[in-house]
Amino acid sequence: MLRSAGQERLTGSGEDPRVTGLRTAVSRLRRELAVLPVEFPDRGIAEDELAALDAMAVGGRPEIPRLRRSLLLVAGAIGSVSALAPGLRDVRVAVDLFGEPPRRRP
Repeated sequence: MLRSAGQERLTGSGEDPRVTGLRTAVSRLRRELAVLPVEFPDRGIAEDELAALDAMAVGGRPEIPRLRRSLLLVAGAIGSVSALAPGLRDVRVAVDLFGEPPRRRP
């Protein structure tokens, strides 16, 4: 069911929409990376961290520091591949929706 003019889908499963958005963005970037004909040294790192992001999302309650760490590793691994920039941006936006981790008191 659509919530408003094609903007968001409501799921009956009760899944957090941030998790759905993260899974969608990660899936898209993984597909784009898979069909990219260019080899680059850190491709394996990007693939591993995207798999880790997907696994965290499947779990339903990803840890924010781990999300951010994986995002940084993916960005560092594929940052210079301009063809992947839109997909990487979407993953960053999806991770940012989880907000800041709670600060620990000294």
